[in-house]
Amino acid sequence: MATNLAVKYSNPGPRYTSYPTIPSWSTDGVTQAQWKEALLKGYNDSNETTGISLYIHIPYCENYCYFCGCNANRTKDHSVEKPYLDALLREWQMYVDVLPGNLNVKEMHIGGGTPTFFSPENLIALIDGIFRNANRMENHIFSFETNPRSTTKEHLEALFSVGFRRMSFGIQDFDPTVQQEINRIQSFELVKEKIDLARKIGFTSINFDLVYGLPKQSLATITDTIQKVMELRPDRLAFYAYGHNPHMYEGQRKFREEDLPVGDVKQELYDKGREMLESIGYHEVGMDHFAIEGDALYLAAKDGSLHRNFMGYTENTTQMMLALGSSSISDTWYAFAQNEREDVPYMKAVNEEKRFPLHRGHLLTDEDLVLRRHILNLMCRQQTSWEDPKLYTDELDISILRLEDMENDGMVVLGEKSVRVTEIGIPFLRNICMAFDARLWRSDSLSKAYNVSRDIQKTYIERARLAKAQKIG
Repeated sequence: MATNLAVKYSNPGPRYTSYPTIPSWSTDGVTQAQWKEALLKGYNDSNETTGISLYIHIPYCENYCYFCGCNANRTKDHSVEKPYLDALLREWQMYVDVLPGNLNVKEMHIGGGTPTFFSPENLIALIDGIFRNANRMENHIFSFETNPRSTTKEHLEALFSVGFRRMSFGIQDFDPTVQQEINRIQSFELVKEKIDLARKIGFTSINFDLVYGLPKQSLATITDTIQKVMELRPDRLAFYAYGHNPHMYEGQRKFREEDLPVGDVKQELYDKGREMLESIGYHEVGMDHFAIEGDALYLAAKDGSLHRNFMGYTENTTQMMLALGSSSISDTWYAFAQNEREDVPYMKAVNEEKRFPLHRGHLLTDEDLVLRRHILNLMCRQQTSWEDPKLYTDELDISILRLEDMENDGMVVLGEKSVRVTEIGIPFLRNICMAFDARLWRSDSLSKAYNVSRDIQKTYIERARLAKAQKIG
């Protein structure tokens, strides 16, 4: 049954870390003045209550992982550290200058690239510079991504000393052949050494990123990888599909199409990994994420407080997320803004042009804000409802019609003004959320990209119009 559904709903879909999704944004979507206004609105709503989340992007990597779709600069020249560090702190000062009082930071994550490309001294200088004009909130959550090949004891001690207690390892797959294909060679022994060291220093939460659908992967490699996960026992992990986009990422062009597991074969890799993870005490949280009982992510999923933003799933709900660095994305709830993608234009905007380094963005409409709430509910709680008139917009009458086929397949349960995702439907959360994505259905380019029929859309609109007319009549 699951395999048949996987084939039926195999069309690509957004990950819905935002709504509207990034392809809907434009380079003139948010002006400097509009961004400042949206910042103040989001800040006044939430700084004193939930605080803010902060993401910092360090784009540099010494090695080229061929599968990677992240924004990264490959270099071994560490002289780039200081200029980029200075630009990060100048960008932060711009936010400090616009927002009154001290910002209350509840959550912070450093991603990349490779955050530990920076020296331990520069990482400390970065964090100290941030908190010259900000407060660490009680029970704050500080985390960073780490590459076991470049992370030293000194890196771990430095980050621990400034409040970090969580770390995420990019594992992908433990199989040597797969690692050779993706050019990310790191032995199980090396990873274990770094995890043991981190736990000895005092880090209390370890995450793994695992990827299925990589070249040369098989049921045997996935089985072996999960068995090694069992031995290392991270507190949580992400197990997500490789996205093959060779037209966008040069490294992916090195893969041979015949080496990539696709269709039923790819789905079997996920099913096997999921089965093994659940058998050893991991629970699925939202989409593609797993956590052990007692982990904060698991507890948030159980009590309904799970949240999702551009950093992924978190137990910490903050309305506003500020992001520093090239390509990083900020969210005030009312507006999104993405920075210049490359480090040189980013630093030029901050240092020379003295402006927020915005590349593209989006101001949310009233409809966007309603649909955003429902998509977030589905991604985090697998259900949503619009009994409250404030949570209703006309598009929902069409959205629920788009889900009728999924209800027939046992993936959702539809009410007159509600949707609940079943256990069968959880692996297809993207597809379910697409039913609420008005901008996707209205856009010729997005409809084509995500294989959505515009003719069917016209039918849904007409059916919703007739149903509404009959109800009024």
